[in-house]
Amino acid sequence: MKRALLAAALLLPGCVARPDATTPQPVAAVDLSRYLGTWHEVARLPMWAQDSARVSCEDVTASYSLRPDGQVAVVNRCLNALAGDAPREATATAYVVEGSQGARLRVSFFWPFYGNYWVIGLDPDYRWAVVGEPSRRWLWVLSRTPRLPEAEFERALGIARANGYDLAPLKVARQQRG
Repeated sequence: MKRALLAAALLLPGCVARPDATTPQPVAAVDLSRYLGTWHEVARLPMWAQDSARVSCEDVTASYSLRPDGQVAVVNRCLNALAGDAPREATATAYVVEGSQGARLRVSFFWPFYGNYWVIGLDPDYRWAVVGEPSRRWLWVLSRTPRLPEAEFERALGIARANGYDLAPLKVARQQRG
């Protein structure tokens, strides 16, 4: 129960944030059918579910698929480096925010709490994406492959910087697959 309350307290501010002039800007549109599938985490800002005294997620993937009800099924997988690379998995449900052209989603790992998932950078060929949220606490650079060429990685980081993210604590992911 304490863990659920802690998680709720951490997620609640992200649930009520409102866009303003200083808020990161999502891309104009995301074609959900092209976005679905598996993405590899290339880098992230540390966050409690992936980085703690008991968890250090490595070799992270996020898989998205369309559910029959039109929502998106989310499956995040990683290997916990602090537990001998023991596998971890978290599932969620997401829906596209009305009027966002697919660039903003609301994701719930446990109901009734939702977090923001904003695509703020996207390669035209959907090879990589930059995902954040309004408060700039969380950020992920995702790629269709375990490794992203350096020039593309720098381009993605440039988008994050232009949206006001502090990248000093950025964690570059270890990827064993691929």
